[in-house]
Amino acid sequence: MHCVIVGFGLQDVTEKTIFEYADIKGEPHAVKAANINPYLVDAPNIILPSRTTTPPGLPQLIKGSQPTDGGHLILTEEEKAELLSVEPTAEKWLRPYVGGEELINGKHRWCLWLKGINPSELKAMPQVMKRVATVAETRRQSPTKSVREFADRPTLFTQDRQPDKQYIAVPEVSSETRRFIPLAFLPPTVVASNKLQIVECGTAYHFGILCSTMHNAWMRTVAGRLKSDYSYSPSVYNNFPWPDLPSPASGRGENLRAAIETAAQAGLDARAAFPGASLADLYDPLTMPPALLKAHQKLDAAVDKAYGKSGFKSDAERVAFLFQRYQALTSLLPADKPAKRREKPAKATA
Repeated sequence: MHCVIVGFGLQDVTEKTIFEYADIKGEPHAVKAANINPYLVDAPNIILPSRTTTPPGLPQLIKGSQPTDGGHLILTEEEKAELLSVEPTAEKWLRPYVGGEELINGKHRWCLWLKGINPSELKAMPQVMKRVATVAETRRQSPTKSVREFADRPTLFTQDRQPDKQYIAVPEVSSETRRFIPLAFLPPTVVASNKLQIVECGTAYHFGILCSTMHNAWMRTVAGRLKSDYSYSPSVYNNFPWPDLPSPASGRGENLRAAIETAAQAGLDARAAFPGASLADLYDPLTMPPALLKAHQKLDAAVDKAYGKSGFKSDAERVAFLFQRYQALTSLLPADKPAKRREKPAKATA
């Protein structure tokens, strides 16, 4: 059960208090606040826009690819084995298909990725042809015009956003019990479903920032919810105030970036030491390996240093700092010019 109590008043209150939780099962403690903003943190009164554009200099975060196929291009492990038992030549057209569930829990699904297939090769696989024909019929019966238009391209996903380079995979939904959203690097041969957010060309630096407590504290405050789980969206990413690293000419900016990249790689190495564990196992607060926790602590220290700040006592302090930084960054943006009034065209006269 979730209970939200909102109070309204015609006057300001001199003394304000926020009750903070150290963790989801802990007891709250009272903290005096100068101001309580709409996100219930001691920070300026800011409401984040549903920003769809990525700030300059950052790789874009987008949804993965969507098949809209009635399930006929997607296969379970059992369905894959059954298909290959009768049509072994189909194996070259099968790719791992990963959404949030597969990424986090280590489950396996596959998809028929038939992009560029030779028609004669397709016709030589009757079972694959049967699936493709069913995709076409499913799309023809869709109430959505754009889907019906894809009925004549049944070998393709209706929305193909698959990167041709390594990318960062961000699950759309993640449990509220985790301190960190489990992210991963995936190769272009793994097809990201529409239940993943992807950052094409994301580097170890971007991965490190997104894995940090700084970013996760922001996410926990501003992300949407599916039941009580976190629902990550592009607006979380696009509104996040990234650190402003010094210019490369000074050398200090490159050192700060390199420290984050090194710490991010150390986290990946700590994960790799437990090859049989899923991300769900690795990021369960009760089973998280000490080596991985230590790597995250070092990553947090490197990220905090990039912000020129340290000694945060709580997530609330981090979020308050980020809101102040967000306000400072957005105040530097040029104000939108008012739209010019459009004059009505003169009527033609005889």
